[in-house]
Amino acid sequence: MGDMIDYLYWRGDILFSQMPPNPVDALIFSTLAYIRYCGIVPETPLQRISLRSAADALLQDPEAQRRAHFKGDLDLLAAAAESNRFGRVGMSFYQDIFDPEENTQFAAITFYLEDGTAFLAFRGTDNTLVGWREDFNMSFQESVPAQRLALQYTQTLAKATKMPLHLGGHSKGGNLAVYAAAMSDFFVRKRIVTVYNQDGPGFTEGMMTNPGYLNIVPKIRTYVPESSIFGMLLEHEEPHIIIKSKQIGLLQHDPYSWEIKGGSFIPGEDLSADSRFLDRTFRTWLDGMTQEERNTFFDNVFDLLMLENASKPRDIIRPQNVISYIKALQADDGKRHLIASELANLFLSAHRAHQENE
Repeated sequence: MGDMIDYLYWRGDILFSQMPPNPVDALIFSTLAYIRYCGIVPETPLQRISLRSAADALLQDPEAQRRAHFKGDLDLLAAAAESNRFGRVGMSFYQDIFDPEENTQFAAITFYLEDGTAFLAFRGTDNTLVGWREDFNMSFQESVPAQRLALQYTQTLAKATKMPLHLGGHSKGGNLAVYAAAMSDFFVRKRIVTVYNQDGPGFTEGMMTNPGYLNIVPKIRTYVPESSIFGMLLEHEEPHIIIKSKQIGLLQHDPYSWEIKGGSFIPGEDLSADSRFLDRTFRTWLDGMTQEERNTFFDNVFDLLMLENASKPRDIIRPQNVISYIKALQADDGKRHLIASELANLFLSAHRAHQENE
C-alpha cells in the first residue's frame, strides 16, 4: 500500500510503450498539471520539452515552491523525472489563463507518451476565490469559461496531431476533461481512448441528454474516495469507482491521500454516511432554487467575499475582511435578506437529509 510516489519507485522503469497508461498514471499526469510551468514548457503544441528537462529547469528555480499547489508536488515531479516511464515523456501546449473579470481560472498541459498517445491534463481548482466562484457557477450555467477553454484546447491539440488521446483531470479538471470530450466534434471523440474524472463534479441536467456526452460516457472513468464531496456534486451519467484514502472527510479530496497497491487504486467499500448526507443536502438545496436564483445568490455571496481585494479563501477569515462583510450586509437589506434566506434553506435541507438518514 502506498501513494503516487511509491508507485513511481515501483513501476518507474517500465516504459509506456511496454505498458499503456493506467488510472494511477492518469492521476499523476492530472496532479502534475497543478504545477505552474510558465516560461518552461512551450505554449504551442508544435514544440516539446521532455519532462526530465522541464523538471530540471523548474526545480532549480529558487521560487520553485511557489509554482506548486499541493505540498508534495515538487517531490512528485522529481520522482517522475527520475523514472524512465515519465522522464522521457514530452510536454507541450502549456496554457494558464486567469481572468477575475470573467470569473475564469483555466490551465492545461499535454503529455506525449512513448506508446504514441497524448494525455491532455486539465488543472483543477486553484486556491483563488475566482476559481471557487467558477466552480459554483457550474451549478446553474450550461457552460462556464473554463469548460469552453477546455473544449477549444482539445480541438486545437487534435488538429495539431493525429495521435489517440487521453483526457483527464482532478477536481474541476475532471469536469473539464469530460466536458471537452463530450463537446468535441465526432472525429475527435473517435480518437479519445479514455477520459479520467478524478473526484470532479458533474453537470447540470441539460448535459445528461447531450448526444456527445452520452456518446463519450462508456469511455469515462470516474474515481471518488469514500468520503467524496466534490465528486458527488451535480449530475453524473457514468458510474463511479470508489477508492480508499488515507485521510478523512474533505481531506480525502487530496490526490496524495489516495491509496495505491501495485498499479491500481485500492477499492473502497461504499460512500461514507457523511458523503451521502452532504450529497442529499446540496442536491435538495440546489433543486429548491431556479437557475436565476442560484445565479443571484452566488453572485451576491462572491461579490461580498471579494471585497477589500480578497483573492484567496484564507482571506475570508481575516478580521478586517470579516468587519467589511458585516458592514456591507448591514448597509444592504436586500443582500442581507437574500443570503440569510438561502442559508436558512441550506440548513433546512441538511435537516431533511439527516431525517432521511435515520
